[in-house]
This record gives sequence, C-alpha cells and structure tokens, in this order.
Amino acid sequence: MTTGGEEVTIRPATAADRDAIWAILRPVYRDGATYCMPRDVSRHEALQDWFAAPFRVFVAETGTRIAGTSHIGANRPAGGAHVANASFATDPALRGRGVARALVEHAKAWARGNGFRAMQFNFVVATNEDAVHLWQKAGFAIVGRLPGAFLHPQKGPVDALVMFHDLTGESHEP
Repeated sequence: MTTGGEEVTIRPATAADRDAIWAILRPVYRDGATYCMPRDVSRHEALQDWFAAPFRVFVAETGTRIAGTSHIGANRPAGGAHVANASFATDPALRGRGVARALVEHAKAWARGNGFRAMQFNFVVATNEDAVHLWQKAGFAIVGRLPGAFLHPQKGPVDALVMFHDLTGESHEP
C-alpha cells in the first residue's frame, strides 16, 4: 500500500522483529496516554501481552524500517469469536505518514479473510483524537462511551470509546 508517497508493506511478525516492536511499544506505553498498560511494563511483559494468543502480530515496513505493528484476533472466545479485535502502534517518529491507516486496512482485510464478521475496539481513549478520527474514516462507528473509564496521566479521568465496524456489509438496523 502506498501512503503519503511511501510504500508501506505489512507482513507477519517474526521473532527477529521483537526488538523493533518493543522500540515502538515502549514510548507509547511509557507515555501512558492511550493504552491500559503499566507505564513501567517490562519488555518481556509487553511483548508477551502483544504476542498472546489468540492474536496474530504484524509489522508495517517502510523501506527496510519497521514503522508500526498490529495484533489482530478474536475479541472474545465462543459466542464472541466471530468479532475481531485489534491494536495498533506506530513509531512516534513516523506518525502522520499513513502507517496506522495501512495497518487498520490490513487488519480489516485480514479479519474478513479469516471469517470474522465484524471488528470491535473495546477501549479507545477518547482524548486520542487522531486515532478516533482515523478509525472513523476507516468505517468504525462509536457505539458506546465509558465515562471517565481511563485514568489519563495528565488529564485525569477521561472517557473511553467502544468502536465497531461490520465487515460483512450487511445492515443491522432494527
């Protein structure tokens, strides 16, 4: 996929990508403004969580550099296993270049190709306005608001959003 003049290639992550993935996740987790992860999470714990089943991990490359990562899998087991969930992180130095957009479009295609009927983001921090805007452009609707559910390190309690995207193209209107 070409975004912003750069070619973004997305491929499954390998064990050799763990250092690059940690280099992307570390500043995001340390900042504490977008993920419900301890700000002092260790490399081992962070990567164990990112690579945990049932999720598949992918990396986005621009040239030979890993610019972002995603993990995609079933939102819940059993009766919820037809709905995918995904998380994304982009190298802070490469934000605004279409990497996250490429990752979310890949996640939707991957989920659709693996039989998922929808994709849901359970906990999008409302103050992460760039992500909220991008997910809405990618077809996700805000279907719920959790008042004060996220304790932002600078802003205190802020809302979290539940976002949903039907991958089947079917109407679910009553």
